[in-house]
Amino acid sequence: MGALPLCVLLPVTVLAVVVVVAAEENTLNDEYTWPQWKVPLVRKRRTVPLSSPNFSAHPQLELSGTCGIECQRRLPLPSLDDLEQFLSYETVYENGTRTYTSVSVQGLNEVTTWSRNASSSSRHKREVYGTDTRFTIADKQFSTKYPFSTSVKISTGCSGVLVSPKHVLTAAHCIHDGKDYLDGVQKLRVGILKEKSRRGKGGKGRGGRGKGKRRKGDKGKEEAQEKEENAGKGDRKGKGKSRKSRSRRSAEPEKPSFRWTRVKQTQVPKGWFKGVSDGMAVDYDYAVLELKKAPKVKHMDLGVIPSVKKLPAGRIHFSGFDDDRPGNLVYRFCSVSEESNDLLYQYCDAKPGSSGSGVYIRLKEPGKRKWKRKIIGVFSGHQWVDVNGDGMQQDYNVAVRITPLKYAQICYWVHGDSSECQVA
Repeated sequence: MGALPLCVLLPVTVLAVVVVVAAEENTLNDEYTWPQWKVPLVRKRRTVPLSSPNFSAHPQLELSGTCGIECQRRLPLPSLDDLEQFLSYETVYENGTRTYTSVSVQGLNEVTTWSRNASSSSRHKREVYGTDTRFTIADKQFSTKYPFSTSVKISTGCSGVLVSPKHVLTAAHCIHDGKDYLDGVQKLRVGILKEKSRRGKGGKGRGGRGKGKRRKGDKGKEEAQEKEENAGKGDRKGKGKSRKSRSRRSAEPEKPSFRWTRVKQTQVPKGWFKGVSDGMAVDYDYAVLELKKAPKVKHMDLGVIPSVKKLPAGRIHFSGFDDDRPGNLVYRFCSVSEESNDLLYQYCDAKPGSSGSGVYIRLKEPGKRKWKRKIIGVFSGHQWVDVNGDGMQQDYNVAVRITPLKYAQICYWVHGDSSECQVA
């Protein structure tokens, strides 16, 4: 066979290049796209009444004795019976009564198996790593807008995140210490940041002269208020009704305005309770609060991701109400230092009060170019972790991952129907 003409070779070569480029682009898109998971079904077996809790526990600023990633590697895999026991749950109602619900898990074998090999690298310690990289969201223009508006304050001193119009995801230790419910849980409330309806003496400000115009045309105000994070520091003295004085007044209130809502019921997985899941208790450090009234705030959906470290960016984000910055919403983002099936160790700077915050990432929706944030974990907080099983402990900032099984349970708590929770 003779040599092929150049006019035939060129189109073939171009086609091959196009195919390769398209394949690489699809691979890249897959890396930036939310994976779709078939999740198991968590179904209610039966619910029985229990005696009312004592509500005698006190909040813990730090958790100790946690069996972390290294410690859990030595534990046997839980059986189906174990998992059903861990995922059974207690419900506490606003009138102080309590029930226990046992569950069954179906379709577990159909779920894509997660790799048990936890990636590891050098890890940092303590709540704040060197230079504090947290950002205070002091300006209501931002703290009351999505995604920051999904962050809520729990009356027991923790944070949480809206995962439905009337459900809040938080850490279990913000509700229960493993033995009893905290003393504030019987009258538990959730605070949602809101913009003040009245500003100064202008009342509702229907428009007109002077005060009616102050809400318009504040371009450049964002940059000015970012420099005034700590409400009024560095204020310039000025008189009259200039733009500078207006910016100063808008940054002055140190405490944000919350709209407080009572909690109708609280659900905590049995795996969190002492003596149930032993070394895996930290894996179940999450709880869901159902509010009596749904706030008019956009919520953030749950998501499942097999590995955060393998994502192109590899960063997580979360916002909460850290105790050392009272009255302010604090945002941070960072990389993950180590992960297992159920836990994340990460570099995010955090202080007590941020526990229970929703950890999220941002990826594309399947088949679309639209990016979407989803909750992939709950920030458990600063913990003293049993690393080698010999009693020696190291301190890390830990987050609990949303696995397909946890997704199924939380989704069931939110919707009350497991058939709505088959795909994550």
